Amino acid sequence: MRDSSPLPPRAGVLSRRAALGLAAAVPLAAASPAAAATPSAAPSTARAAAIGGEMLGRGGVQVRGASGLPKHLTARSWMVADHVSGEVLASYNAHRLLAPASTLKMLFADTVLKKFERTERHRVTDADLAGIPAGSSLVGVKPGITYTVEQLWLGVFLRSGNDAVHVLSHMNGGVDSTVAQMQAKAQDLQALDTHVVSPDGFDHKGQVSSAYDLTLFARHGLADADFRAYCSTRTADFPAGGKKTFQIQNTDRLLTGAWGVPTYNGLIGVKNGYTSNAGNTFTGAATRGGRTLLVTVMHPKSGGSGVYEETAALLDWGFRQGAGARPVGTLVAPLSEGGAKAAPGRKPPRAAAGAPARAETSDSSWGLVGGAGGAVALLAGGAVAWRRRRRVVAAGEAATSGPGASGSGTVDPRASEPGASEPGASDPEASEPGDPEARHRR
Repeated sequence: MRDSSPLPPRAGVLSRRAALGLAAAVPLAAASPAAAATPSAAPSTARAAAIGGEMLGRGGVQVRGASGLPKHLTARSWMVADHVSGEVLASYNAHRLLAPASTLKMLFADTVLKKFERTERHRVTDADLAGIPAGSSLVGVKPGITYTVEQLWLGVFLRSGNDAVHVLSHMNGGVDSTVAQMQAKAQDLQALDTHVVSPDGFDHKGQVSSAYDLTLFARHGLADADFRAYCSTRTADFPAGGKKTFQIQNTDRLLTGAWGVPTYNGLIGVKNGYTSNAGNTFTGAATRGGRTLLVTVMHPKSGGSGVYEETAALLDWGFRQGAGARPVGTLVAPLSEGGAKAAPGRKPPRAAAGAPARAETSDSSWGLVGGAGGAVALLAGGAVAWRRRRRVVAAGEAATSGPGASGSGTVDPRASEPGASEPGASDPEASEPGDPEARHRR
């Protein structure tokens, strides 16, 4: 079932999941065919004290005591950090607000993974699969079939299956409750750049994270043995009904070597993501010579395998020149594990009440919400909530410039993953041309 790689435990840190008794499930309505573009945001210049250190709050490349960083990096944001010490060795726009795509599933796992035993079984219903956004990556979960929790998590990690995410969310009390729990978990991890709208990372207005926060999610997750095992699994058999199964393969190309990408020596995982609106994102971890590094790359200009190539280049740098680098910041500890509470210069994104009733179809940018949209928000949440939401919007507004910025909140899907033509389509690697199991996911 599993082909996994070992990882040394993170020194001195034990994971602890907070279980919040929140509202019962409110099933989502059917999604519209396309999700709205989620704009990227320029790095904040308003932070009095950036989470993880003052240098991480600056725009541009941050590195000390080491040279030879890879040339021609196009990502809008990236980070290299030591998994054990938490030292950030180098970064570029570490706190820039960007759409996370399916890398947000790391936070979903951090929040929900320990809620259920791996052997627990669940018979899927139509209600469990309601509200999955059109164009989602799917592993092939079907109503009427009974799955183990382990099988559902393999669907999440290997195929980035939004269907598996929604089933687990309904088991966890519903999508709205899970979203609220994820936001609370982000606050505990001190991932204050992150605003959660959906548990699967699909494009929704206002759903943002940062390279810093995604690296926090990966570091926290890798302290858990189940998380490590799932994210490092290359292939698994997935139920197809009765006694039939079909094989699923991890969409992480550095792990599997798919689409001509060389496997990275020592790679552990962790999670990749892509939507035609958000672009490519990836957080990877690798161990060499007894040292484990974390690298997050968000939204490179190059499509297809570019996110993996830039990740590999930064990992190479970290294992070579990075050994002599003086840290430019640190990955802070969770509050629940004794971490000192940081004081950001801007207010963190406000916790969402839950995933929207359906995927947004408007092409207007999140930063331009107003007029009739403002009136709707006022009716729905009241004038105070609207003013707070506008402050979050201002923090996440797209204003890209400088090296590594593409100048647009969207990525042309034609220059990205094969087979991704639907606006907002999530993780097209989960349904690449020639995949014999694509029929199970559409």
